Amino acid sequence: MSDRVVTTEQDGAVGTITLNRPKANSYNLAFMEDLNTSIDEMISNDSVKTVVMKSALDGFFSAGADIKAFRANTTEENMKMIRFAHATLRKMGDSSKVFIAAIGGHTLGGGLEIALACDLRTAGDGAFRMGLPEVTLGLLPGNGGTQRLPRLIGRTRALSMMLTGETVPPARAHELGFVDWIFPQDSYLADTLVMARKLATGATVAMASIKRCIFDGMEMPLSEALDMEREAIGPLFDTDDAKEGFAAFAEKRKAVFTGR
Repeated sequence: MSDRVVTTEQDGAVGTITLNRPKANSYNLAFMEDLNTSIDEMISNDSVKTVVMKSALDGFFSAGADIKAFRANTTEENMKMIRFAHATLRKMGDSSKVFIAAIGGHTLGGGLEIALACDLRTAGDGAFRMGLPEVTLGLLPGNGGTQRLPRLIGRTRALSMMLTGETVPPARAHELGFVDWIFPQDSYLADTLVMARKLATGATVAMASIKRCIFDGMEMPLSEALDMEREAIGPLFDTDDAKEGFAAFAEKRKAVFTGR
């Protein structure tokens, strides 16, 4: 039996990463090492097209960093974990696969930063909180929060949340724009998996190109980003998926994509 606190499973073209460190999925270096291994497993598995990250714990997606461990560590030990976490979380954005965080409980600090590093986020409509309250500890969100949240909800809203340490319920997170879909609390995970399976049967080569154009293009001047977009679409015309998409449109039927 695995003693990992972050594990993977696969159901067809959908992979899952499960966080399971009671009581709140607070993470330390060992947790991050397990998460890194799990992300690598999903990225290297060619039969997995979409990945859902979820929690095995009632009430928490993740409460963030293990504060007791932070307090006991030296600064260099804490920085070692932060550097490793940055490299780990970046892998999801760099991957051609779609990573979805399925959130059904409190998602705070570094826990939200894990979710923000995924491509998409779903949440149940439960009575839990989400936010980056690191300022209340005299710190800043150091695992990507100061960079990823403003890119999702804008500079002023992100600045306000981080300066005050405000946490919000999932409905407000959806309004602000860092949760993409809200589902009923008792079915949020099942609903997320349905969405993941639908994405996994789509034109995944095109999806990977869309992801790359958006992620890279937002860091470029518009003229350069448009050049990149033009260069990215050319090879897609020769894919089996594009040929199938054109044929299905002409024949007035649903396309059956193969990811080639």
